[in-house]
Amino acid sequence: MQIKQVSNHNINRWITEIHNDFKTAVSVDCVIFGYDENTLKVLVSACDMPPFEQKNSLLGDLVHPDETLEEAAFRVLESKTGFSDVFLEQVQVFGAIDRHPLGRVITIAYYALIKIDDAHLAHVVKDTKLQWMAVSELKSMAFDHYEIMHMCLRKMRRQIRVQPIGFNLLPEKFTLLQLQNLYEVVLGIPLDKRNFRRKLTHLGILTQLDEMESSVSHRPARLYSFDKDAYDEKIVHGFNFDL
Repeated sequence: MQIKQVSNHNINRWITEIHNDFKTAVSVDCVIFGYDENTLKVLVSACDMPPFEQKNSLLGDLVHPDETLEEAAFRVLESKTGFSDVFLEQVQVFGAIDRHPLGRVITIAYYALIKIDDAHLAHVVKDTKLQWMAVSELKSMAFDHYEIMHMCLRKMRRQIRVQPIGFNLLPEKFTLLQLQNLYEVVLGIPLDKRNFRRKLTHLGILTQLDEMESSVSHRPARLYSFDKDAYDEKIVHGFNFDL
């Protein structure tokens, strides 16, 4: 009888612990990067939760019981940017006990890359809390979002050197100078023009178009596009993208 009582006591304790654990919420936070006017930007929202009122926050939400983590992230992206067919990468779990004022919330951080074009801007303008801010201008954020943003930025900087993800930030047609400027802004370092173009030519993943820039004050430059089919075929044969 004594053994049975001890066993029941342990079971009740375990049930209590499990019940308490189930009160933990799981969320996703998306660091949405865009590139505009030679500036790397992030889409933020004005927070209205004490004690972070009016601070900038990332875009996120709790994960619904009937969706995966990735589905939750894409739901946030579509609701806030108007697009879901964008580059998305899971980065890290953030689970500090006191990271959220309302209780235990474990969040999974993602970063996304989108083109800041007219269609996107028309969607964003509908939400007065949303705004694009230069990454360099953000000195603090609500919750632990400043830490999350910079963790995602570091991951993106590593990844942009070994995968052609930078094309997700550019228009479909671009000049080689625009492409170089993007890499310099994202990486925060100057790149030698001759070496950069030599590497790109050697990679063989750009298509030279029979089009030139228009409506520019300087001499129009040749336009190019990213050849995803060529890149995918090279990957099959062990292609190494390295900028």
